[in-house]
Amino acid sequence: MSKIKCAIIGSGNIGTDLMIKIMRNAQYLEMAAMVGADPNSDGLARAARFGFEITAESIEGLVKLPSFKDIKIVFDATSAGAHAHHNAILQQHGIQVIDLTPAAIGPYVIPVVNLNDHMNAPNINMVTCGGQATIPMVKAVSRAAKVHYAEIIASIASKSAGPGTRANIDEFTETTSKAIEEVGGAQKGKAIIIMNPAEPPLIMRDTVYCFAELGADQDAIRQSVKDMADAVHAYVPGYRLKQEVQFEEFGADRPLNIPGIGKLPGLKVSIFLEVEGAAHYLPAYAGNLDIMTSAALAAAERFAETQLTQKMTSGAAHV
Repeated sequence: MSKIKCAIIGSGNIGTDLMIKIMRNAQYLEMAAMVGADPNSDGLARAARFGFEITAESIEGLVKLPSFKDIKIVFDATSAGAHAHHNAILQQHGIQVIDLTPAAIGPYVIPVVNLNDHMNAPNINMVTCGGQATIPMVKAVSRAAKVHYAEIIASIASKSAGPGTRANIDEFTETTSKAIEEVGGAQKGKAIIIMNPAEPPLIMRDTVYCFAELGADQDAIRQSVKDMADAVHAYVPGYRLKQEVQFEEFGADRPLNIPGIGKLPGLKVSIFLEVEGAAHYLPAYAGNLDIMTSAALAAAERFAETQLTQKMTSGAAHV
């Protein structure tokens, strides 16, 4: 079966892990090129050993590669600041862009939540690692009850946070907060990231607090959360609930003061998650990076499958 050729811009940890995932797990995608800025990066060296075209001249170098004419999908695993330039050039060539930075030029996409709504978007944004882990849970609650407020805390091992992650902390909190509202369905969202320096490094942990309407069906919320966790687990095998969903009611006699909203009665829903990495390239504790590359691959596979189907349909129509 023919496959759709793709390239990765960014030869750091995320880009290299994504390359290995494509090689091992992709059904419809095929690696063609790895692009970086550091000619001595391990990612470029590995890509060269695997037989892929490489360049250390960033997007300008990619356009010059012989394989560029066949590339239909490009992943950007660089930084929010660089992505706008990369995207502008790629859009001139009609290439599907999957953005793993917090730039958010395209719509926010969480594969299990809203990928179907954005299959025609030329650029999709994979939000953040914390967003990919927690927004499915916010959505799970919001599809069972109205959510006034949602707050997520992503705790990652300090060793799993490279220069790109550290440079994008502000974008992380802003992008994730917006996506909690726009994709998760919360009226108001807030995101916090913690880089834990513990040794040995700890696996990614995520806490999700939702403040839903008073009287919401707890059994319906509990089942919705379980179903969503199973759906994410299908493409992120290390994704799991750490314990049962916790509930606490706040009646009209003791309303909770919600920042930016005010005092409200409601149902507090607490969800505790763990994300263990697949250890393809990165250590197992780096679940924050693993969930980003897994989500990006899941989205790209859908795009590639659609492109192949359209190609076959078009070919059959001309027979």
